[in-house]
Amino acid sequence: MKLIKAIVRPNKVDEVKEALGKLSISGMTVTEVRGHGKQKGHTAVYRGKEYNVSLLPKMEIEVVVSDGIVDETIRAIIQAARTGEIGDGRVFVRRERSHLSPRTKDSR
Repeated sequence: MKLIKAIVRPNKVDEVKEALGKLSISGMTVTEVRGHGKQKGHTAVYRGKEYNVSLLPKMEIEVVVSDGIVDETIRAIIQAARTGEIGDGRVFVRRERSHLSPRTKDSR
């Protein structure tokens, strides 16, 4: 079992969700996050005053999948999230040993 964490542009969340749905992945956690990589932010103007925006809004999508569909899941996320521009995000994969359902107390 693997935890896949994808940091994507906010406007790409629906496309990623749809791509994961085609793989029958319906459970996910989506969190608003801020950060930067190579993109480093930009300069903006508010009420006539210029300021630096160094932490850009992104969305973090987390899904747990079986080992057999990890590569397919990563490909689907990348294809759905990619614009080809700096700031498309990152995908991280981590092994998960188990998880617990609070409702059923089922452990896997």
